[in-house]
Amino acid sequence: MSGEKLLHRAAEPFRKLDRFLKTCTSSAKCSMFLMGLGQIRNKQVGKGILLILAEIAFFVYYALIGVTDFIGLFTLGTKAGDPILGITGDNSITMLIRGVISVVVTMFLVFVYYQNVRDAENVALRRGEGKPVNGFKQSLGTLLDEKFYMVTLALPVVGVIMFNVLPIVFTILTAFTNYSSEIAPPKLVDWIGFGNFITLFTVTSYISTIGKIFYWNIIWAVLATFLSYFGGLCLALLINKNCVKGRAFWRAFPILAYAVPGFITMIGFRYMFSGMGPINWLFVKIWGEAARVDFLGINSVWAARIVCLLVNTWVTIPASMLLSTSVLSNMNKDMYEAADLDGASSMQQFIYLTLPFVFFATTPILITQFIGNFNNFGISFFLRGGLMNMSEYFNANSTDLLINWLYNLALGGSNNYYGLASAVSILIFILTGTFSLLAYVTSPSYKKEDTYK
Repeated sequence: MSGEKLLHRAAEPFRKLDRFLKTCTSSAKCSMFLMGLGQIRNKQVGKGILLILAEIAFFVYYALIGVTDFIGLFTLGTKAGDPILGITGDNSITMLIRGVISVVVTMFLVFVYYQNVRDAENVALRRGEGKPVNGFKQSLGTLLDEKFYMVTLALPVVGVIMFNVLPIVFTILTAFTNYSSEIAPPKLVDWIGFGNFITLFTVTSYISTIGKIFYWNIIWAVLATFLSYFGGLCLALLINKNCVKGRAFWRAFPILAYAVPGFITMIGFRYMFSGMGPINWLFVKIWGEAARVDFLGINSVWAARIVCLLVNTWVTIPASMLLSTSVLSNMNKDMYEAADLDGASSMQQFIYLTLPFVFFATTPILITQFIGNFNNFGISFFLRGGLMNMSEYFNANSTDLLINWLYNLALGGSNNYYGLASAVSILIFILTGTFSLLAYVTSPSYKKEDTYK
């Protein structure tokens, strides 16, 4: 696309705005000047008064704290505190949070202002055409009847913004600061741009650690997902065999796995595989002291990784088994009868009939499992939490994943590298988000949606 076309597209919104300003009604212009004034002009006094009160509330907020909070988002404070001298300085982290809130409030103001002008224009056009216009009570009734979904969704949307969006935005912004245990209130935190990302990929200890952890993270996610998914599928196929007695019991049995919280199961396995646990006790009893295996010790690598894989498989197979059982119950039995008549073996039926159908139906779940395993914090934390092999890693051990390293950087030691941890969290999001999108849009569930309808 040529530069001239790009400029033309970029200028199109401004041209539309210019045309609207020239052709809009006087009610819309009144609402541009003062929210609600156009509604009052359109004989919607109640709605107009509410909009005027809303605008007053916005301006009161900005006059009291809004402008200061917005400026503080960029400065992060100008006066450092000193507890010894009793000097109360600026709290950079509080200013960052309040600055983000001021931006959200501003975006909400822009949205309300736009809807206010749009409503005034539409109502004025309806009045000009002689069409009926709802009064305040009628508008309220419509909101509680035809548009009741807006009322019911308002609280969840506000909750998502407060408890999901704002923390994510705060974490992202923290990645571009020097926030750490050494630089934290009452000291002033500063914006450093991409400094944390540069540090991750230029400091030798960080490069080595992130390379080793990422290498194991990929292997872990693939193997853990494979063992869980195909282990559950194989058990489901076994239970569906006619020769298996008490199939109803075996289908319900995996639910018992959810009766025990996962972290308790992991702590139990940690004891079993410890140096003085029952497994090592049995090895020593049979083959002597030389047979003792340091499964989860600080210098253990592949022994600890295999234990983590086995424990994760034990914890996750029941869910995969129940999922596969429900999918298999919906398969068309006629396909298998036709395959038997054609002389297809059991393995051929599994490869060409069962596996494609199950994979098609469970691809979104499979992607979710892979992402869940990629970010599986609990296995390494509960089996080897607190162990850090500092000779080969920086604040990590051989079974830690990126999510565990993020935790160790932020909270796992005496030095808390909050900015670096936030940078790692952004990298994790980019990796998992990109994989999820690409894996789904290239999967049969997306490209061949009508295949099994």
